[in-house]
Amino acid sequence: MPFPNGGLITETNRQYYEGAQGFQVSDPVTADTFPCTFNTNLFLGNWDPLEPDYELNNFKLYYSPAGPGNGVIYTEYTSAYYLEGNTVKIGTESVPVYLNTDDIIVVQLKSVNGGNYGDQDAYGRTVEENYGSYAYMKLNDIINNFMAAYVGTGKLIGNAKRTDIIFHAKRALQEFSYDTLKSIKIQELSIPNNLSVPLPQDYVNYVKLSFVDSMGITHRILPTSLTLNPTEMPIQDNLGVPIQSSFDDNIEGTAIIEERWNASNGLAGSLNSQYPYGWQNYDWGYGDFYGRRYGIDPQHANINGSFTINDRENKINFSSDLVGLVITFEYISDGLAYDLDSRIPKMAEEAAYAYILHAVISTRANQPEYLVNRLHREKSAKLRNAKIRLSNIKLEEITQVMRGKSKWIKH
Repeated sequence: MPFPNGGLITETNRQYYEGAQGFQVSDPVTADTFPCTFNTNLFLGNWDPLEPDYELNNFKLYYSPAGPGNGVIYTEYTSAYYLEGNTVKIGTESVPVYLNTDDIIVVQLKSVNGGNYGDQDAYGRTVEENYGSYAYMKLNDIINNFMAAYVGTGKLIGNAKRTDIIFHAKRALQEFSYDTLKSIKIQELSIPNNLSVPLPQDYVNYVKLSFVDSMGITHRILPTSLTLNPTEMPIQDNLGVPIQSSFDDNIEGTAIIEERWNASNGLAGSLNSQYPYGWQNYDWGYGDFYGRRYGIDPQHANINGSFTINDRENKINFSSDLVGLVITFEYISDGLAYDLDSRIPKMAEEAAYAYILHAVISTRANQPEYLVNRLHREKSAKLRNAKIRLSNIKLEEITQVMRGKSKWIKH
């Protein structure tokens, strides 16, 4: 149940865990209107299950003509309905439909494992995306709170445009995402025959790539310095001069370096592929045992495959010994790509206010230098506190790891 007197939790347990909110018709006058109070905004593509846009809905309606109690049968409501904000209205905007007293309507957000009503077919991800949301604040709430607490007569910032605060709040979220917030995303991918996968839409930098074995254990894939991906491949004439098209641009060819690297299986293929380069059967560490012999360069001591970032095509290229394998791709986003990303952990809330406050004051003319320096120190101190809080260090976990080291850690 929601907490009374303005508590911060507004969803009921049923709304949070099941993603469902039920309405029993008691007033025939308003029997077409069902105001929902989910934290999640409802989205309606189409009410008709036969229309393609119906799959865009993030909720389903279920209906029971009987009163509450055992044996109540719910069926999906497939007649016309529409949305006004987060309020579901039965019928059309011009022709409302009024249900009977004691009829029940259930609004069911889509969930991965199916809904609790009807035919258990409310599949999606809407409910799961809301789990754990209490630990975060939306960026819009950060902006509103800042405007209320720091902007106005008698406050540190006498006046400020909301657009300026929005700009600095977004910059705060971006900077925090790089080294403070839990902004790492993990994609599960399969390596196709062309040995490359495109970078995600919100990609900023990679963290780690690993392939997954049959037991689900990850094995680190390392970047290689033995090859590279060219950004331009101009076709040349017999004097080595790039040839231009009729539009005065260089004519591009294919990347011979990438073709040779893929053909050699990332130097993990047979020794025969090394003959043209003079390795013969001496191997020199560059044949079947490349990266596996004692005394080699440790930076190449790797049998888990390799990858390169192809900036020309904005893809990741893999060595061919990884083809067909499942990999995990951990990367950093800037926190602004999607609505779900645009939120800040409550443990970093104060750091966000300090960042915005310093950014606003430091970019204004004729501000006292001592004030700018004080706000800078406060920003740094609160950011450091946020990093410590979000690092989630547990003493028991550290001591368990250290028990395997040469020194016994007592606590």
